[in-house]
Amino acid sequence: MTNARIALVTGANQGLGFALVEGLAARMDRRDLVLLTGRDAHRVAGAVARVNASAATVSRVEGRVLDVSDAGAVRELAAELGARHGGVDIVVSNASVTLTPERPQSEQADAFIDVANGGTHAVLRSFGPMVRPGGRLIVVASSLGTLGHLDTRLHPLFDGSPLDEVERVIESWRAAVHAGAERELGWPRWINVPSKVAQVAAVRAVAAERRDADLARDTLVAAVCPGLVDTALSRPWFTDFSQAQTPAQAAVAILHLLLRDKVDPAHYGELVRFGEVLPWQAGRPPRHQERLLNS
Repeated sequence: MTNARIALVTGANQGLGFALVEGLAARMDRRDLVLLTGRDAHRVAGAVARVNASAATVSRVEGRVLDVSDAGAVRELAAELGARHGGVDIVVSNASVTLTPERPQSEQADAFIDVANGGTHAVLRSFGPMVRPGGRLIVVASSLGTLGHLDTRLHPLFDGSPLDEVERVIESWRAAVHAGAERELGWPRWINVPSKVAQVAAVRAVAAERRDADLARDTLVAAVCPGLVDTALSRPWFTDFSQAQTPAQAAVAILHLLLRDKVDPAHYGELVRFGEVLPWQAGRPPRHQERLLNS
């Protein structure tokens, strides 16, 4: 096992993922390795070249082609890093797919769920066992990921459920979306909301199984909300970006969580925004969901 730290960020060709790679490469040591991953080989190569051209870059930065919706590919990369480096120290599950209000949500559901939720599950399952003592395993979610943003009928499906059950709920919801039955079952029309709640529920499920062992090893498993970030993902849904952050600005709080010396036990297994925990039961089904879809 090498003493060098290994960091990996999914969905890192652009936006927040790219900013996190830049930040890690500038703050980690020369002997450390930061892996920038994405689905498109050309875009991965271009993003790596941009990071390595920066005067701020200190660590080694390499690219890996990775489609997180392919659980087998995620397992293979985790196994490769385990064999080559003895594990990983920082993993950020950030990959997502752009949703647009112009197309029906049902037409976009499969690609979005496969990456945002299937990818989250694959990363948690495959990289969770690879995280070394003192490591960080983070899923980028949203403030919409708290349980209160769903109809109360749906709360028992996610509250305290193990990861296998979260996955089954996701598939049941997907089927309801395709059948046009989601509204009568209490699911919101905007698929981003159940997806984010499920991401946080998946983190909570994994964290519940490993909390004591992880805290004894100063290891963190958590979800993060970066706040409103001006990216291609958010542009289709919002018109006022006067208070939005750039990706580099949004990366700062997440980098602090990833690189701080000691884990705050209060953050473990929770959704963290700017260093503060967002309570799991917080939120309420927001009226603006319908406005966003109908605008």
